[in-house]
Amino acid sequence: MPVETQVMPSAAPGMSRLDLFLQHWRAKILLFIGLRPLARNVFLGILEKSPHDLLALNSMAYDAMQAGDPAQALNYFDRVLALSPDKSNAHFNHAFVSEELGRLEDAERGFRAAIAIEEKMDRAWYGLGLVLIRQGRLEDALAALQRNTQLQPMSPFGWYQLARVHVDLKQTNEALKVIRHLKGFEPKVAAQLERETGLKVGNLI
Repeated sequence: MPVETQVMPSAAPGMSRLDLFLQHWRAKILLFIGLRPLARNVFLGILEKSPHDLLALNSMAYDAMQAGDPAQALNYFDRVLALSPDKSNAHFNHAFVSEELGRLEDAERGFRAAIAIEEKMDRAWYGLGLVLIRQGRLEDALAALQRNTQLQPMSPFGWYQLARVHVDLKQTNEALKVIRHLKGFEPKVAAQLERETGLKVGNLI
């Protein structure tokens, strides 16, 4: 899922900094108690007076994603990215939704931009790996997933995808090494890979 970006309120025409701060907190409280439609109305009201408010734009994008409308989410993330081109999360969120919409070139560009800003952003390496898999660029995907697993060694997701890419590249022994590694901390994922690929760690040379 997209990553929430922490932003500071800024003064807007017709809205003081204090008013904006209070409206932000009102919306956050409504979200906390589960009143998302009311929070959405607050954020829409903020955007009417402060169309560049990053918290409201991000929140509306998340709301659209939860409502199953990634196209609308991307519209909001477009605006966020235009306002925050130096923020890795802005690029990551835009890339994440672009991938959801099948816009793979945009997604690749976004994940790479996030990595250029924050080289150790493990989730961006993972997202890039998934995009490259969908593009059929398996060698490039392998490199991205290897970097992801270096940065996030205890997450099974990168290891799982890494094993699958090794299988697709017919690198059986490398896939088996990944499965054996997973058995040490995520045996259920390792067993799933064995079932899906037909490989067994006992066959490792």
